[in-house]
Amino acid sequence: MKNGEIYYGVGPLLYCPADRARLSKSISGEKFGRGYSLALCLEDSINDNFVSEAENRLFETLREIWKAAFNSEFYIPKIFVRVREPGQIQRILDSLSDEKSLVKGFIAPKFSEENADSYVRAVLEANEKSDERIYFMPIFESFSIIDLRTRFDILYSLKEKIGRIEELVLNIRVGGNDLCHAFGLRRRLDESIHRIRPVSDILSDIITVYGLDYVVSGPVWEYYGGKGWESGLVQEIADDRLCGFVGKTVIHPKQIRVVNEAYKIPKSDFDDARAILDWERGSGNFVSGSVSGERMNELKTHTNWAERTLFMAKAFGVAETPV
Repeated sequence: MKNGEIYYGVGPLLYCPADRARLSKSISGEKFGRGYSLALCLEDSINDNFVSEAENRLFETLREIWKAAFNSEFYIPKIFVRVREPGQIQRILDSLSDEKSLVKGFIAPKFSEENADSYVRAVLEANEKSDERIYFMPIFESFSIIDLRTRFDILYSLKEKIGRIEELVLNIRVGGNDLCHAFGLRRRLDESIHRIRPVSDILSDIITVYGLDYVVSGPVWEYYGGKGWESGLVQEIADDRLCGFVGKTVIHPKQIRVVNEAYKIPKSDFDDARAILDWERGSGNFVSGSVSGERMNELKTHTNWAERTLFMAKAFGVAETPV
């Protein structure tokens, strides 16, 4: 289990095409609010014929944010760049000056056995040349992990490959929509992706393979309007949390607040987590009633849960009312 606060702090990751004009003004004006990270996408959201233009717009956006920060105070999210291929990582870093420090890492779409080694080398090279850590977030959405005959072999093979940069892998991310697309499926706003069994089984297998050693983030929720979109998102996050996911990819600023609220730790969980980690190790009793007197706490079986709970409380806060 990851034992560093930073791995739990990505939170809602807002996806945005890297070629969007005036994006820097939206950030410096806090149009998107606070408490989120930002993914600037150079992949699916960009026409193949306009990649260079999108890269140049990305550079300008970062420079504008950097300059604006000298004149006023505003919330600057952790910024990640979603690239198309491994070589793009160093090309982007080489094109930046002081504003390079705004880029916290890179996102690799369609992470697979075919590109994994190249991405690992690119991340290692980027860190060798950087004074600050450059993090990495692979997205598991390749159709290759659908085939049951090879799924676990592929997942464990990829885990072995990224093991070389384990401390640099901020999150494992999952492409829920891509996996749904493979089956020609799409959930409605009152349906959780965890009810789509062919897809939820893949998500569960990713948690099984990676959840012991990495933070795995929840899939995108594509609704941000219409009656019930918010309650649908809250329900899916509840399912995400129960299955071991932390944080979520979002595609609209309206979703940010909902994700942050839904991931707050209930006060009862926070109190129990602290009690478990403060347990008197020299005592003869490793079982006790919870702080509220409603359930059992056991030192030997709830320590990992308690550590994870406190990391998440630092990242998302504590809810005084039941969640």
